[in-house]
Amino acid sequence: MNGEGLSRSAMEQVALETIASLPPHIRAALVNVAVTIEDAHPDDPDLYGLYDGIPVTEAIDVSGQLPAHIRIFARPLAEDFPDPEELADEIRITVLHELAHHFGIDEDRLDELGYA
Repeated sequence: MNGEGLSRSAMEQVALETIASLPPHIRAALVNVAVTIEDAHPDDPDLYGLYDGIPVTEAIDVSGQLPAHIRIFARPLAEDFPDPEELADEIRITVLHELAHHFGIDEDRLDELGYA
């Protein structure tokens, strides 16, 4: 981040702390979910995060499936939230937003909950 906002490792720490703060029964449902911090989405440089996987509400047999993947995009977050505290808050919101997709919550409901 070149001295602005949070470093990549600090962003990873915020993401890990967000997951660690979840209730145990929710964390237990995330055993097959990878969370990574990446620079930016190649097709949408303004995107903060992306869930790629089969929501648990739709999964019947996940054997042989790749783990679900939550990608958090560092560059657009850091550009839009230069203040480290605001950036950390937005990383938390983005992680929770993408985790919600893992549990089958759609964009309309996330908007109602204030996580859109």
